[in-house]
Amino acid sequence: MNYDKIFSQAIDKLHGEGRYRVFIDILRNKGSYPNARCFAGHNGPKPITVWCSNDYLAMGQHPKVIAAMEAALHDVGAGSGGTRNIGGNTHYHIDLEAELADLHCKNGALLFTSGYISNEATLATLGKILPGCIIYSDELNHASMIAGIRNSGCEKRVWRHNDLAHLEELLCADDPDSPKLIAFESVYSMDGDVAPIAEICDLADTYNALTYCDEVHAVGMYGERGGGITERDGVADRVTIIEGTLGKAFGVMGGYIAADKVIVDVIRSYAPGFIFTTSLSPVLVAGVLASVRHLKASSEEREAQQAAAAYLKQCFADAGLPVMNSSTHIVPLMVGDPVEAKRISDILLAEYGVYVQPINYPTVPRGTERLRFTPGPAHSKAMMRALTDALVEIWSRCELRMVA
Repeated sequence: MNYDKIFSQAIDKLHGEGRYRVFIDILRNKGSYPNARCFAGHNGPKPITVWCSNDYLAMGQHPKVIAAMEAALHDVGAGSGGTRNIGGNTHYHIDLEAELADLHCKNGALLFTSGYISNEATLATLGKILPGCIIYSDELNHASMIAGIRNSGCEKRVWRHNDLAHLEELLCADDPDSPKLIAFESVYSMDGDVAPIAEICDLADTYNALTYCDEVHAVGMYGERGGGITERDGVADRVTIIEGTLGKAFGVMGGYIAADKVIVDVIRSYAPGFIFTTSLSPVLVAGVLASVRHLKASSEEREAQQAAAAYLKQCFADAGLPVMNSSTHIVPLMVGDPVEAKRISDILLAEYGVYVQPINYPTVPRGTERLRFTPGPAHSKAMMRALTDALVEIWSRCELRMVA
């Protein structure tokens, strides 16, 4: 058995399909986001502008967040010391869970080390705890949700994206007495569209199903206090479990669920992904705590980000670039080919100092490869006009199709 050959062929396959992922070597400049330094292929750092960060509101740069992390570091040290069960539970963790439960109008919340783990561990555990459970999953759900559903070992039904009629068709066909869980996202981050949450909850009521809403691309971003689309649409109380991340709009790291305290206790007590994982460093938790509290009280960052996204969409549309229809803060630009998407990304970085990663399969379906821009409060109109001009030039150079 030639192991090296097998491994090399696996990597060669990615290169051949044009979807080999390159991690750019950069450092962000504290206090001047979205400016950063790129170390790839240069003699020393080259100034660049970041356009693809999920730190949507630049809270990872916020003085309150940095000060809270520095204070925690000097108060308790660097690491957590273990799992939550063995030495890794701190007052910071308890305070943050209380804040997150309050954010989503629930009486319980549970921290995880990442949004991926919170999805995988929670869905897998729910499927095992509920006898004969059937999980109904939107076809565009996150990979972490898909992994959790698979690891649950229970039956699953995949419903066409945001298609309520198809969801009801599937619900109606199954045994009325079987436990049911409908799993979906609020904001779908690659297309920028939003789930019809109230209508999904109506179906859940009709067919006696639980609901699980992934809000990772919406928490901090929508609602009066940053509670996400469920808060904005006034349906948080109707969703059984709300899952979110601490590494996007909140700007630090981690994931969580918010739900009834009994459900939270079940996950806390049964989910291996929680029980056997070293807990988040209290330094990180302190930073998130400051971020959540700030965004509960301040809408300034959300409003500035939404204005920037709207302006960039208009710039792209006016220039005839193939910007995808999006009702949210996500600004996707369709390319439709993995090689071309990587080529455009490389030209932007090398010639224009613009950093945006190509999004390829399996993150998006084959043939829908794209560039995904996430303008933030600190991206100026001048930056967005310059970006648009650069893209128009590259589109022409590469002889790509513009919108008629």
